[in-house]
Amino acid sequence: MSAASNFETKGRVTLVLGGARSGKSTFAENLVLKSGLSPHYIATAQIWDDEMRARIDMHKERRTTGWTNIEAPDDLEAALLEADGENHIILVDCLTLWVTNLMMGQADIAARSQTLRTVFSDMKAPVVLVSNEVGLGIVPENDMARAFRDHAGRLHQEIAAMADEVYFIAAGLPLKMKG
Repeated sequence: MSAASNFETKGRVTLVLGGARSGKSTFAENLVLKSGLSPHYIATAQIWDDEMRARIDMHKERRTTGWTNIEAPDDLEAALLEADGENHIILVDCLTLWVTNLMMGQADIAARSQTLRTVFSDMKAPVVLVSNEVGLGIVPENDMARAFRDHAGRLHQEIAAMADEVYFIAAGLPLKMKG
């Protein structure tokens, strides 16, 4: 099956997990571009400092033409509905930054995760989700970091269970885990 035909299914969900600097965003962007559909990028990052600004600029430089960009640090669900459409494909980068933003806003993360999964079931466009795998390291030393790891881990399990495909990226190499 060609990469383009992978995304002909209405509402298809692909999850791309990996560590920091693993190559997961580049892999996901290439999946989207190979689909032949109109690429829509939903960014969840917020610029908190110069280092984060540099990371965001690097991502933007890779997506020079043809992408429709939507910034949604908090309301990912509404951004997905806004980007949904026939002949569209949506890339969300990334879920762990979205979880961070929800935590900082003291949102009910379990409820928002459920709402997010419900949105996927009604979408026309396929969605590729990028997220940082945070469960492979040591147990964090503080409550907030442990809560973040737990929220992200639960969200990853829930998304992976409903996803059509799941990839794990390490050193720029994809391991297809599902689909």
